[in-house]
Amino acid sequence: MDTKEMNFTLEDPNGISLWFPVNPSEVTIRRDKSFETITIIRGGELDVPQGVKVKEIAFSSFFPAVYDASYCKYKQLPDPQTAMNQLNTWMEGRDPLRLIITGTDVNVLVMLSAHNSSFKGGEPGDVYFDLIFRTWKDYKMRTLDERSGSSGGQTRPDIKPVSATYRVQPGDSLWSIAKMKLGSGSRWRDLYEGNRTLIGDDPDLILPGQELVMPV
Repeated sequence: MDTKEMNFTLEDPNGISLWFPVNPSEVTIRRDKSFETITIIRGGELDVPQGVKVKEIAFSSFFPAVYDASYCKYKQLPDPQTAMNQLNTWMEGRDPLRLIITGTDVNVLVMLSAHNSSFKGGEPGDVYFDLIFRTWKDYKMRTLDERSGSSGGQTRPDIKPVSATYRVQPGDSLWSIAKMKLGSGSRWRDLYEGNRTLIGDDPDLILPGQELVMPV
């Protein structure tokens, strides 16, 4: 598909988001078969298949210092160094991030596992970067007492959905938010109906700092 129609965004649990201003030329997703190696006494090592390994998602791009309509997705560009500092903060953190690539099936929780940056001569202020993400899974440990409780050793999973939220940024509209977060600008009405109490009667009047609940 045309990469101009795609948007690449990262968002943390606190609602801080980063919309990458320049789309990568390509995205790589790696899936490997995972094995657990068990050492057998007097029997060498045994590789036991454990299913599909946590996949990696990687792409490269840059933060431009000056807007250029030929490749920038929007005009209000983040300061390149500020954006890089935010990526550094996220990589050092423990909370998963939501990676969304509109127009694809990529809408997953990830951890930023590798982050490289570079500068090029003749392009002052621009910062180039390579990012690698690993998809995140919430593994919960249970004690022996919990496993042998009255439920017969089984725990009931918490299936209550957690509503995602988005904090309105300057220049946002319901259409642009729906396009970026829900994959289609036509879903702006779903977004509005779910936040009518907060927004009011005019869907065009949304204010920076408002926290919108994303529809399921």
